[in-house]
Amino acid sequence: MTAIPRETPVPVSAGTNADGLAEDARRERWQMFGLCSPALLLVGLVVFIPVGWLFWLSFFDAQGALTFENYERMWGSRSYIRTFQTTFEISFIVTGACVLMGYPLAYMLSQLPQRAAGICMIFVILPFWTSLLVRTYAWLVLLQRQGLINTWMIDLGIIDEPLRLVHNFTGTVIGMVHILLPFLVLPLFAAMKSIDRDYLKAASNLGASPTRAFWQVFFPLSLPGLFAGVVLVFVLCLGFYVTPALLGGGKTIMWAMRIETSVNLYANWGAASALGVVLLIVTLGLLYVLNKAFRLDKIMAGPR
Repeated sequence: MTAIPRETPVPVSAGTNADGLAEDARRERWQMFGLCSPALLLVGLVVFIPVGWLFWLSFFDAQGALTFENYERMWGSRSYIRTFQTTFEISFIVTGACVLMGYPLAYMLSQLPQRAAGICMIFVILPFWTSLLVRTYAWLVLLQRQGLINTWMIDLGIIDEPLRLVHNFTGTVIGMVHILLPFLVLPLFAAMKSIDRDYLKAASNLGASPTRAFWQVFFPLSLPGLFAGVVLVFVLCLGFYVTPALLGGGKTIMWAMRIETSVNLYANWGAASALGVVLLIVTLGLLYVLNKAFRLDKIMAGPR
């Protein structure tokens, strides 16, 4: 019998396989870019174009002449420097207070049964159903010299004369903490609910106490939600206007209030644009430094 010759298989080189994988990856990236292009176009229209327009306006004075006066004024005026310092000081204090109050609250909500946690979350979201202006005026009623808090403390004999709780730095911080606290609780609660409880059981089986299991297992896994809430609250603080304007009483001036004065009182869009550009650059620079110092990109990526 004549043997039928077999075809010798052609070996596929590693380079050919790698080139095919690279081509597939390149094609997938272009497909994803095509799918994301409408969203990228929308972001460019509503974010980058207005920011670029403000950056362009910041180099013109009130008469429309090209100048660097808007930026030089910030370094030469103590009022601008004091306002800039007050803005970041309030932002750091409010963010820290939200962390101290929001983390225990989010942890308590994450430990409740699902039905009870859902009911309690309604009270966290409830302030969003009320206007920001109404909530700010409510704090004005509570904190003023003849307000409910001072009246109750005097009636109880805790104080002899009313405390200055409003139209100052203290009142601004109190109002902003109340308004911005839910913005930290919501992402933190979502991160805590996604943590697998088997990790804590495994730590307990290995001999860890509840406190040690919390700090070595639960707390590191909750950091992505914590940092997301911190960044959200801090950025919102930098641009806050209504609450500092009402509860600060004109004595606590933040950067957003200075921008509003430049536009409405002096009609100087160049000065207002320069203030916005400087605030944006400093905020991005601060977030970049924090990212490099604490490796926030790895923390936000979560466990792998």
